[in-house]
Amino acid sequence: MSAQTGRRSFLKSTLAVGSTAAFSAASWARVPGALQRLNIGAIGTGGRGAGDLAAVAAENIVALCDVDAQRLQASAAAHPNAKLYADYRQLLEQDNLEAVVVATPDHHHASATLRALRRGLHVYCEKPLTHTVEEARLIRDVAAKAGLATQMGTQNHEHPGYLRLVELLQSGAIGDVSEVHVITDRPGRWWPQGVARPQDTPPVPETLNWDLWLGPAAERDYHPAYVPFRWRGWWEFGCGAIGDMAIHLADPAFWGLSLGGPVTVSSEGPKPDPFSAPPWMITRFDFAARGELTPVSLFWYEGEAKPSAEIAAELPMNGSLFIGSKGRIAIAHDGFPKLLPENQFADFKPPAQTLPASPGHHAQWIAACKNGTATGSNFGYAAPFTEIILLGNVAFRAGAAINYDPASGRITNLPAAEKYLSREYRTGWELPR
Repeated sequence: MSAQTGRRSFLKSTLAVGSTAAFSAASWARVPGALQRLNIGAIGTGGRGAGDLAAVAAENIVALCDVDAQRLQASAAAHPNAKLYADYRQLLEQDNLEAVVVATPDHHHASATLRALRRGLHVYCEKPLTHTVEEARLIRDVAAKAGLATQMGTQNHEHPGYLRLVELLQSGAIGDVSEVHVITDRPGRWWPQGVARPQDTPPVPETLNWDLWLGPAAERDYHPAYVPFRWRGWWEFGCGAIGDMAIHLADPAFWGLSLGGPVTVSSEGPKPDPFSAPPWMITRFDFAARGELTPVSLFWYEGEAKPSAEIAAELPMNGSLFIGSKGRIAIAHDGFPKLLPENQFADFKPPAQTLPASPGHHAQWIAACKNGTATGSNFGYAAPFTEIILLGNVAFRAGAAINYDPASGRITNLPAAEKYLSREYRTGWELPR
């Protein structure tokens, strides 16, 4: 089986998940006509949530939720007919909802998404899809049964550069790919990591509902080291740089190389801290052969981490480098693939386009809500992808290489590391299983 044949098989099964879910009998009651405006609730209206809200604003925005009253009022000004909430658990009880957009800190993603799916609502959830491996597996199973339109917010999944890259990988343009190197400059100038947990207790801002912001997380005092945005570097709230950017940057590798199955994950960096993600981390994912597809090692570098000089010479910052038996491909985030060495591919004729241009990540999801069509980052694809990516944090925090079996969801060589696959939830915020 060629890489292209294997990928076609994978795409067929992935699209089947999305299409079957979208056309299931359970979903027909909530699939409006193609010309009808969709009744959408927005959970999280600042930061990334503001961008998501703007992208779906042509639909009927009937509910808005944010724990910061100032952000909520700002979004309400543009949507005066929407009902306003501080607690998304209450928003999800609104009768006329058909779909929700979830753009909260990571530790709320599964809580909001699962409650929405259980209510029969279509869901667009920002990346990473979940905060833990266990949550990804649960969302995968619930979404498969729910028969609803789903999309993880990896907008670059629809970027024409990524589409062309996947086609090159599928066509075998650089032969059998054995290594993928992926790098980001985050955290660092984007947000701090590897810092001490704050001990002082400044007052909570008047506009912020701190208890609702914590949500599923254990109680702790407010501090501006957590809110806004800096939450990403704390294990209790975020998934670090790997959860922020590997979900974008490693997407075409998982897609184009059909990565999956049993995987060995090892990670190095500073001594693990129980509260803060590290300032740098190098993680290696070793995938076995998949049918006739060759084994692949994917290397992830974040923050202050640097690859070897040979790899660094061709690896774009916030990008990827694919090493195959017949050549290499380099691509930057939001860029287009570059075949290397250039002189070898001077007369290269690219494969025929097999992946159609996207109407846009949000538009694709809205169309799926209305017409039952498939989405590229549906939870049938996004959940297993997120599950594997988050293993990088598990291996780092465990301080040892782990062998993970996605079929069972177990770490087969180091059971003690399984505590990092899940988390505890505050009373009243338990996941609806």
